[in-house]
Order: sequence, then structure tokens, then C-alpha cells
Amino acid sequence: QVQLGESGGGLVQAVGSLRLSCAASGRTFSSYAMGWFRQAPGKEREFVSAITWDGGNTLYADSMQCRFTISRNSSKNTVYLQINSLKPEDTAVYYCAGKWFFSELTNNHRYGYWGQGTQVTVSS
Repeated sequence: QVQLGESGGGLVQAVGSLRLSCAASGRTFSSYAMGWFRQAPGKEREFVSAITWDGGNTLYADSMQCRFTISRNSSKNTVYLQINSLKPEDTAVYYCAGKWFFSELTNNHRYGYWGQGTQVTVSS
């Protein structure tokens, strides 16, 4: 069983930056993949980025490649999402999620473990 907990959200002005963290506890394996999703009010949950727990392979949504950076510190069991040049349309609850294997990463239904989410609000 894996437990996930996000932190680092908050209220920030446009063009600012945030680093979100996702701490994992419980069992994690090299074949595990971690993803970040976000959900804005009234919208569906959308894929942001994913990373293998051990190997460091990454995947980004096409629209997220320029301003978002995913990374992990395996020794701290933590995955990060750096967001630069924040825009009001980045306002959403950001979730981290875990799944076995680095496949079907953009499909939120394939993830078995979820954190509670952290709110990011960007003011113009």
C-alpha cells in the first residue's frame, strides 16, 4: 500500500513560480510511476506530467512541456513539480498519483493511488 501527500500549493501572482511536492510512504518499487494531474473548477482532471520512480524517465502533456518540470528524490520518497511563469489558467487542484509501470500515463483511471490534492491559485 502506498500513501501520497501533496504540499506546496498556495496563492501566487501570475509569472511567479511554485514547487509542489508529493511525499510517498509505504511500499514503492522501481517499476512504479508517479504522475501529476490537475483539475480546475468545472473541468475534467487533466494529465500534467509523469516520472518513473527509479529510472527518471519523464513524460509531459504537450501543453506543459515549457513551464513544468517533474523530478524526484528517491532517497526522500518525494516527487516534485516545478511550475514557472504561472498563469491564471493554471489555477486548479493539483494531485499526485501512483501506478505500476510506465505506461498509460495520461489516463487518470489507470492510477491506483492518489493524494488529497493541493490548491494552486494564480492571481492576475
